[in-house]
Amino acid sequence: MRIAVCGKGGSGKSTISALLAKELAKTKNVLVLDIDESNYGLHSQLGMAAPRDLMEYFGGKKGFKEKQKAPKTTQFWGLAANGGNEGQPTQQKSRFFKNRWSFSDLPQEFVEEKDGIRLMAVGKIHDFGEGCACPMGVLTREFLENLDLGKDDLVIVDTEAGTEHFGRGVDKDFDIILVVVDPSYESLKLSKKFDEFGAQCGCRVYFVLNKVEPDIREDMLASVNCVNVVAEIPERREIFKASLKGEELDFELDEIKKLAEFLRKN
Repeated sequence: MRIAVCGKGGSGKSTISALLAKELAKTKNVLVLDIDESNYGLHSQLGMAAPRDLMEYFGGKKGFKEKQKAPKTTQFWGLAANGGNEGQPTQQKSRFFKNRWSFSDLPQEFVEEKDGIRLMAVGKIHDFGEGCACPMGVLTREFLENLDLGKDDLVIVDTEAGTEHFGRGVDKDFDIILVVVDPSYESLKLSKKFDEFGAQCGCRVYFVLNKVEPDIREDMLASVNCVNVVAEIPERREIFKASLKGEELDFELDEIKKLAEFLRKN
């Protein structure tokens, strides 16, 4: 299963991604994929070192752009001598991946791991004037298209803030989109846009209300599709303080356990 965690900046996407990964890793093989080029804290919330950018595996932005110019080739499956599978549908081969990857094929120098969770980062903006993040979007899409998952494998993708990843076509490869909604007018309005985009790319969209306090809960529910709200995470001061200090989020929340159980069943 491939799960995207979306939302506006500051809504708590990385916090939810980290807490959910820790809970799901109790029964699943979990890969957390960080595709937010401007978020530098997800690794600390998981208690890991920052992984190297996967973009470096392809020669950095410059090398990756050169590979983008190469035409895709067509791969024919099962053209055996006995003719058993001849005429089967063809598949376009990636310009970047020579072979399909499973979790065991992930290049270890670009993977951090702890407590059964693997963490990878597609790329970050490191220097002034280095260019836009468009190559990261292409690599994310190619990576997800090229990744084979076993029955107990699960990918959690912590997306960049806002809706740009929908514009890049990344979200078509997700099974579920979790939209994290915080108690702000901007977040509540943006949630409706996420719902529209999810329908356009054929993905199931569910909402996670975050930083919920009793006196605003009903207002938040009224602003989104209540039927698709699958978790309500209360405001927790200790989580905020741990994130502020860059500490590992070593918390167990009943709401996260229920969310993880929902995802296991879907």
